[in-house]
Amino acid sequence: MLYSDEKDYIMRMIKEVARVLFSLMLGKKYVQVELEDENKYEVSGKKLGDYKAMVDRGEINEAENLLLDEIDYDSNEEVAAALLFYQYVSQKGQEFLKQHNYSEEEVLEGMQQLARNAGYGEACDILEQVES
Repeated sequence: MLYSDEKDYIMRMIKEVARVLFSLMLGKKYVQVELEDENKYEVSGKKLGDYKAMVDRGEINEAENLLLDEIDYDSNEEVAAALLFYQYVSQKGQEFLKQHNYSEEEVLEGMQQLARNAGYGEACDILEQVES
């Protein structure tokens, strides 16, 4: 697989994992436009926007660690906030991520681990089989 093909594959997987998990959690087809009001999403009282601000400052690993330390995996709202966090990180671009010691592969791994911890691991396993 060529390097660019590998990156396209990772981005497709990130989008597909997000789509499937949102659909499972919310019980309806995932449409990005429906989630524009992201201010309502939080993890243990901390707004998604606070985590995004940390990402914008290049504190990606710190934001991820804080988010994962605080998340209640039984709360669909908090899991949705974490998915939106990973989706936001994935949109920052490869160069930005590299400058801040992060990668698209870590985004995908984080989303998959989140899904497993929230009880949706089988969905990720199926997606991996379909994409292979």
